[in-house]
Amino acid sequence: MKILVTFSRIFVAALFLFSGFIKLNDPIGFSYKLQEYFGEGVLNLEFLIPFALLIAVFLVVFEIILGITLILGYLPKFTVWSLLLMILFFTFLTFYSAYFNKVTDCGCFGDALPLTPWESFTKDIILLVLILVLFFGRKYITPITPVALHKWIVFGAFTACLGFAYYVLMHLPAFDFRAYKEGTDMLSGMEVPEGAAKAEFAYHWKFNVNGAEKIITTGGNYPKVDGEFISVETEELVEGYEPAIHDFSIEKNGKDYTVELLKREKLIFVVAYNLSKSEAEGFSAIKEITDKAKSEGYSVIGLTASGNKDISLIRAKYNLDFYFFTTDETALKTIIRSNPGIVKLKYGTILQKLHWNDADKLAL
Repeated sequence: MKILVTFSRIFVAALFLFSGFIKLNDPIGFSYKLQEYFGEGVLNLEFLIPFALLIAVFLVVFEIILGITLILGYLPKFTVWSLLLMILFFTFLTFYSAYFNKVTDCGCFGDALPLTPWESFTKDIILLVLILVLFFGRKYITPITPVALHKWIVFGAFTACLGFAYYVLMHLPAFDFRAYKEGTDMLSGMEVPEGAAKAEFAYHWKFNVNGAEKIITTGGNYPKVDGEFISVETEELVEGYEPAIHDFSIEKNGKDYTVELLKREKLIFVVAYNLSKSEAEGFSAIKEITDKAKSEGYSVIGLTASGNKDISLIRAKYNLDFYFFTTDETALKTIIRSNPGIVKLKYGTILQKLHWNDADKLAL
């Protein structure tokens, strides 16, 4: 039992530290995932959505601290109870998400190691077993000496976590695991190789035929049925090839300008996924640097998912000398964790990404 507890202690602590640090590196990304869980149709806790970032930072810092206290053997009773309650909650959450297909990626390891819902649930079951070993064998969790240093180590780790969280929120994640990291050739990332597998779907059409529900399955064509259409469900039979960048486009007035713009030598994106939620002082900083960029021959465009009314208000308020194009909100949130943020490209390759706090560091 002592050996089993020691193994579980090391494994659980290492996993909590790794998982916590990955999410602490990108708390905004984790907050987006929490917003999905809080949303309508999942947990229906929409009142928590405005507090998602605060909850995200608290959870990941607490996760890291539990990993440290478990390794040290500091406050073992509090540690194992906290671990047990956390894993019970997340096991329920991942099962619910997987069974009802609510959230396709739990965000347990951020973008560094995406897991499917069932993979996440399996991981949580393994952790639950190991944490139960720790719970019932907590008398074997002996503290590492010197014990007098434990509270100072925990305090130092807590302070360091808060400092790191503040840094990545005021700038950008220290490590970028997303498809839009610096050095990425976006044009290549969107290509689909010749002969790549294509997705196959089954469409289950539900009709009311003479007072009874009838389901007809086709490969996509609308069936010829003498009845009233009710709904249709789509089932993916064969998974097709999906390029690393599959949800990005630049559009204006119904026209796609993606390839045309990405082929330019000197291009700057001002990314603001939602203009009504943008940080006001950000556009003041961006105004100065984008004016300078345009004077040096750069094409500067804004990318947003907001409507024309918000675009006109922002352009007029800050006297912005560039136009906005429409891009999917999720893609913009993935590109850069800053609203607004700056991306510099050359022939479609991302050379630099900056939080608006660092706008003056844009290399022109």
